[in-house]
Amino acid sequence: MAVTEAFYVPAGDGRYESTDWTRGPWSPDHQHAGPPSALLARELRRAGAIPDAHPARVTFEVLQPIPIAPVRVAARILRPGRRVELVEGELRDDDGTPLVLARGWHLRREPMDLPEPGGAPPAPPETGDPRIAFPGQHDVGWHAAMDIRFVAGAFDRPGPATAWFRMRGELVTGEAPSPMDLLFCAADAGNGISAVLDFGRHAFVNTDLSVHVRRAPEGEWVALDSVTALSRDGTGQADSALYDTRGPIGRAVQSLLVTER
Repeated sequence: MAVTEAFYVPAGDGRYESTDWTRGPWSPDHQHAGPPSALLARELRRAGAIPDAHPARVTFEVLQPIPIAPVRVAARILRPGRRVELVEGELRDDDGTPLVLARGWHLRREPMDLPEPGGAPPAPPETGDPRIAFPGQHDVGWHAAMDIRFVAGAFDRPGPATAWFRMRGELVTGEAPSPMDLLFCAADAGNGISAVLDFGRHAFVNTDLSVHVRRAPEGEWVALDSVTALSRDGTGQADSALYDTRGPIGRAVQSLLVTER
């Protein structure tokens, strides 16, 4: 399916119309957490005062399901500085109800003669399987707006998995997607690609997402090498190593709540 739309359409004054491409697997009426995380991370970067800052870590607190409806985003500097700043933001619905909170540390970039991060990327995206068996019950959504290539595991194969992600369209209408937009749009997929339970019998929803960025991503592909670990208390964690085609770029971690359907 060709995707030519964006996840969001600007409506002025920090307001965005959410398109059907934001739809996630848990409900036909709610968004996948990837697109709103990317939209909020974009707002944090725009609010910062350090020019071309490096977003070293962003944590998202998902307060409740995010409807496929108009949303508003806003951000501010919480701790200013010339080299380091802490920025916080929130995504709300049209009634002003907070849906996602975020805080991120921005660091000033200074070119230095330092060793590159070690490690090789996974097998390249062109070797991956483009066929996906997404667990949702609908054709239009986040999974269709992303080009997903599994090089290990699969949505319908329990256990660890590695997959490459590329955005087919734009995050916001009229803006070419950046590698950072892609990173945050994909980083929330770790618990989905590495699920260890049957989607039809269980829900395993993340309450948060923390993304640590070692270096800025490059290019149009980002990979997640993900593992999910659960406890008998109905809780768990998904841990994803993040890559671009050059090598490692960071890590994403999600706290999981497991429930029976």
